[in-house]
Amino acid sequence: MTEQLRLMAVHAHPDDESSKGAATMAKYVSEGVPVMVVTCTGGERGSVLNPKLQGDKYIEENIHEVRAKEMEEARQILGVEQEWLGYVDSGLPEGDPLPPLPEGCFALADVHEAAGELVKKIRAFKPQVVTTYDENGGYPHPDHIMTHTISMVAFDGAADTEKYPEAEYGPAHQPQKLYYNQGFNKPRTIALHEAMLSRGLDSPYGEWLERWKEFERKERTLTTHIPCADFFEIRDKALIAHATQIDPDGGWFRVPMEVQKEVWPTEEYELAKSLVDTSLPESDLFAGIRENA
Repeated sequence: MTEQLRLMAVHAHPDDESSKGAATMAKYVSEGVPVMVVTCTGGERGSVLNPKLQGDKYIEENIHEVRAKEMEEARQILGVEQEWLGYVDSGLPEGDPLPPLPEGCFALADVHEAAGELVKKIRAFKPQVVTTYDENGGYPHPDHIMTHTISMVAFDGAADTEKYPEAEYGPAHQPQKLYYNQGFNKPRTIALHEAMLSRGLDSPYGEWLERWKEFERKERTLTTHIPCADFFEIRDKALIAHATQIDPDGGWFRVPMEVQKEVWPTEEYELAKSLVDTSLPESDLFAGIRENA
């Protein structure tokens, strides 16, 4: 049965696959399910966030190659397949008013064309399940929002031979379910925050929760909780492989592993589209599909 199941995760930048749903992917890989990560951009405009590597001239001059190498290392750790969509990072504009996005970047790409590139990946890999970001991008980075946009178009477009002819885009295929990554959710953050404080430990989530109060952010519906605590170490190892983006001594890793596994042993998703019958809440991205496989 697992040979028939296939999962595709669509992400904006290298490192997103390791910070969003990585333990879930590792879990399915361990079960023999082929998993494909599609990375929309090369992450060229991402800041070097690891203080130990800031100011490194080689990294600054060769950031595209560096991030591609990091992606390959993370891919091997997770055991997934990975392909690039081939677009250039848009960067995260800052200021008031916001500056224009750079010419030729992913966020300014033609939606039909960009979705068509993703359609090619979907038709070639033939996943039943696709994961992506919600309409806010998870956070309002233009590349994350564009990733959402093209994922929604491609989910339907992969089966639409008029919009995307088979001669150019490959034989039609219709995925059965589409999910939004919702790993950074408020219930999880509160649970881990309170668990740290109750143990007399400093919590890295205090500022997060304060910012949550400042912004009226719609709470998402968490439909699907994937038990994957046994793969949290693999997730962290893959994340650390993105050395330019992750400080191994930073806030990502301040909650002890045993606390994470005890308090919140799952990763969360929001079911956005389903062409199969399923009962909510779910504990399997392939719920409703396995039964008919």
